[in-house]
Amino acid sequence: MNKELMEALDILEKEKEISKETLFEAIENSLLTACKNHFGKSDNVKVEIDRETCDFLVYAEKEVVPADEDVEDDCLQISLEDAKQISVKASVGDILHVEIKSKEFGRIATQNAKNVILQKIREEERSVIYNQYYEKEKDVVTGVVQRYVGRNISINLGKADAMLSESEMVKGEVFRPTERIKVYILEVKNTPKGPRINVSRTHPELVKRLFESEVTEIKDGTVEIRSIAREAGSRTKIAVWSNNPNVDAVGACVGMNGARVNAIVEELRGEKIDIVNWDDNPGNLIQNALSPAKIVAVFADPDEKTAKVVVPDYQLSLAIGKEGQNARLAARLTGYKIDIKSETQAKDAPGFRYEDYMDGDYEEDDEYEEGEYEEAGYEETGLEEAGYEGTGFEEAGYEEAGYEEESAYDGGETEAPDEE
Repeated sequence: MNKELMEALDILEKEKEISKETLFEAIENSLLTACKNHFGKSDNVKVEIDRETCDFLVYAEKEVVPADEDVEDDCLQISLEDAKQISVKASVGDILHVEIKSKEFGRIATQNAKNVILQKIREEERSVIYNQYYEKEKDVVTGVVQRYVGRNISINLGKADAMLSESEMVKGEVFRPTERIKVYILEVKNTPKGPRINVSRTHPELVKRLFESEVTEIKDGTVEIRSIAREAGSRTKIAVWSNNPNVDAVGACVGMNGARVNAIVEELRGEKIDIVNWDDNPGNLIQNALSPAKIVAVFADPDEKTAKVVVPDYQLSLAIGKEGQNARLAARLTGYKIDIKSETQAKDAPGFRYEDYMDGDYEEDDEYEEGEYEEAGYEETGLEEAGYEGTGFEEAGYEEAGYEEESAYDGGETEAPDEE
């Protein structure tokens, strides 16, 4: 038994995850290459390797001819006299297996054989790494920051390096070498130099995958993330839905005292996360998406994917958000183009009044005072006086989940932030 070869194959299989069969094929090809370099041809050369003992045999198939003068090609033919020395039963016309000693190979042939084996090992190693990370494409992995390459960052993922480009970084985030971070694998390409892995810290799916890993109910399918909108580094809104009426989707994502959402906020370096309930009714969904602002009425057009929203005068700035962020994220979350006006503005704006959607029982001078939208039949889109009852916001601890002070849920009236 060739113990040294067997041990070497075992180590390669364990460390590089390359199958022994592939390595045996590489050795066979290297021996054929060495024969071709040594004899000039290898068409009639055969290599046999015992998979159990690693003993190998290299031989050439040669035709037996009557005499030495009849030998036209030493590589393909052998005289009867020489054949008798190998096998006494040899006769003219037989095909004789003539063993080739690998020690006969020259230095160049041996070096070429070695290169063939190394090349095959490198190719298989790249293939294994590519397949391993290709399966993780569109998933989150943990990497170690290595160094800055220009404005990009090289991240070690274990068996391969990934590149976090400047366009996929969150503005303001700074990483130190050896720091561990979670990244989303955007794409894995197979190149001659090995797999090229592009990762991201800004992709909305990063937040989704983090919730899947942190929230058991999402992992087992009890709670679904129906929609997500993100402005990386600032705020993310996600809409969740529970397939079990006994499970509160928002509460499950927030966790006890905000433990689950806080872990994700910490990983995202303090990025705010709003979690709202998904609703198949567009009006209710838009109302939820615009939280924490109170909504008086929602006029949604499912065909045009547009919505007109009326809010109390003192809630207008809260509904729109700083630099329009709250309204912008709500529009992305719901897929609707949202137009928001205060009650005072809505009185004179077409499409924002209840009478605009009636057949004609109302006169143009009819006005709706604050709170009268509900009386006119918009109870389904208005918030209850008691606030977000039954949604677990207070118990879930949104104050600890990265929410700003003006948007924290206190179970009652929500104060609007001072306009800048």
